[in-house]
Order: sequence, then C-alpha cells, then structure tokens
Amino acid sequence: EVRVKESGGGLVHSGDSRTLSCTISGVDFENAAMGWFRHHPGPGRERELVSHILTNGAVIYGDSVKGRFTISQDDDKNMLYLQMNNLKTEDTAVYYCAAEDYYSGSWWLWGQGTQVTVSS
Repeated sequence: EVRVKESGGGLVHSGDSRTLSCTISGVDFENAAMGWFRHHPGPGRERELVSHILTNGAVIYGDSVKGRFTISQDDDKNMLYLQMNNLKTEDTAVYYCAAEDYYSGSWWLWGQGTQVTVSS
C-alpha cells in the first residue's frame, strides 16, 4: 500500500518545540521527493509549503519557518521528520506530509494531516 501518515501534532505554547513524524509506505525515493505542507485555519487560506527535500538532497524552507524548522528524512526507516523550534501562534495549522513525483513535479500522495495548535 502506498501511503503517508503524519503524527506528533498537539497543543503547545509559544516558544515551544515539537517534532512531527511521517511514516512512509510504498514510495520509491529514487523517483519521489518528500515535503511538509500546512493549512492554516480560516476562510480563504491556501495550503503553504513548509519544507521540501529534493531528490538531490537539497532542502527548501518557506520564508516563515526559515531558521526555526528543520526537515530530515531517514530512508532506511521510511520516515520524514519536521523539527519545529520557537513555535509561534501563526504556526497553528494542519500539517501534511506529501510526496512529489520527480518527473511531473506534482504532489500526488498526501496524508490525513496532524493538527498543531500554538497558544500564546
């Protein structure tokens, strides 16, 4: 079965740290890149790219999380992580793990998401 499943969300306070995990099944890492997205609450808010590991190992971060979040991937364990430090209330969102097809560039596999709520 091809799937990804996020875990690790919860309620935290501003300034806290939290690590999200994504269990990956059935994805060929030779042809896929992994990443984290988030969807903030409220009408009209679009899904935002948080971080992305390219197939060549390069890492991309969204401007709002640079210097605070760190993405990592363990291919042997089929896991993707997002270490989040110095959390802010604006980081409150549902966080999604996703896989990108190397050839088409489309994000084709999504998890159910995990809620992170940051209180002040």
